[in-house]
Amino acid sequence: MINSHVQVPIIDINALVSQTSKSYSVMAEQIRQACQDYGFFYIVGHGVDEQLQKQLENLSQQFFAQDEDTKLQIRMSLGGKAWRGYFPVGNELTSGKPDLKEGIYFGAELEDNHPLVKAGTLMHGRNLFPSNIPQLRETVLEYMHLMTQLGHRLMAGIALSLGLEESYFADRYTQDPLILFRIFNYPPNSSSQSQWGVGEHTDYGVLTILKQDNIGGLQVKSKSGWIDAPPIPNSFVCNIGDMLDRMTQGLYRSTPHRVRNLSTSNRLSFPFFFDPNFNVEVKPIELNNVVVNDDKSDRWDKASVHEFSGTYGDYLLNKVSKVFPELPQTVL
Repeated sequence: MINSHVQVPIIDINALVSQTSKSYSVMAEQIRQACQDYGFFYIVGHGVDEQLQKQLENLSQQFFAQDEDTKLQIRMSLGGKAWRGYFPVGNELTSGKPDLKEGIYFGAELEDNHPLVKAGTLMHGRNLFPSNIPQLRETVLEYMHLMTQLGHRLMAGIALSLGLEESYFADRYTQDPLILFRIFNYPPNSSSQSQWGVGEHTDYGVLTILKQDNIGGLQVKSKSGWIDAPPIPNSFVCNIGDMLDRMTQGLYRSTPHRVRNLSTSNRLSFPFFFDPNFNVEVKPIELNNVVVNDDKSDRWDKASVHEFSGTYGDYLLNKVSKVFPELPQTVL
């Protein structure tokens, strides 16, 4: 049952992006309210070039329209430890069930001589790009660059919303963030396909910035039940992940969400994950008047983010190995 009367808040972040005003108090309060009540919010006034976004959509459609053999030329098993490349429909699992989507995994483009790559650190390295669509490479890299800048500004806004100094997260966790980017394609719906494009889940890091196409299908689990988060022109949907939930001791909850493509068209989705540095240990923030509630029984995976200890990389690899159970055996 979908509650159509509740809507995810929309926040104009122009002042934060342009850094023209130090009077961020209204916007910080809007972010605080949205994070506490929903864990999700739309942003407008973000300054990311619309033409670049359109080009990203067009090139992605071009890639997914190809036959599977052609797409498999950049399959994930060829990405090795960098954990990059294409996966076909049904190869990614959520809560042990195959998702009805295909996609390409990207991340920060790192040369072979980068210290983390030389050390064999998982999820770091070069991306795989299709040689027959050369423009996709430059478009994805430019988009990731702009979204990384946007992620830094949004984390400054989230810090202000918690009453912290603007550079709180950059100083401790995200000066050199783990950047992961996905392009997903959800096949058209048919009567024989009743399963979810992606089942109920939370994201793992601190912040997800999602570009949607105009099809829709994203649903968010609010306090009053499931609600739709439909596309809004030239906006992004932001949601907080498990590590921000952990840092804020549950004040900002990582909210479950899911996707079902009800359209007879393909649905494209572009989630960008702005996460803590892979090797950093994520610790709770000292916040006034915050009581930690054990969220284990509420969570989709019955695992408390507050009981975890270790680096963000430890947490992430544990989660990702369940999404692609066969892949770790090929790269570890």
